[in-house]
Amino acid sequence: MKNFRNLKIWEKSHSLTLDIYKYTSTYPKEELYGLTSQMRRSSASIPSNIAEGCGRNSQPQFARFLNIAFGSASELEYQLILSKDLEFIDKRVFKILLEKITEIKRMLASLVKKVQADS
Repeated sequence: MKNFRNLKIWEKSHSLTLDIYKYTSTYPKEELYGLTSQMRRSSASIPSNIAEGCGRNSQPQFARFLNIAFGSASELEYQLILSKDLEFIDKRVFKILLEKITEIKRMLASLVKKVQADS
């Protein structure tokens, strides 16, 4: 069992979740139960699955939850693209958030490989 708060990937994904909550607060009110909710759930799913995986007692289970987190990051990436195309966020914010998601996905992929190699 690992302490998820000690993982850099958890810190970065938690920070991204806070950013998503901040920026989606400006989305149109009619999107509250649509895109806003979806983005908040998929962003929170990333650090949540990292934390849950850390609480499991085997490397294969940890890798499984990291893969789920990766899927949530990909889902969030699409929702971010949709937000830009719908003009809910400006291009500068889009670029910043996309860079964060890309970095998180790279880190997750690398960690999954390491965890699987250690299994």
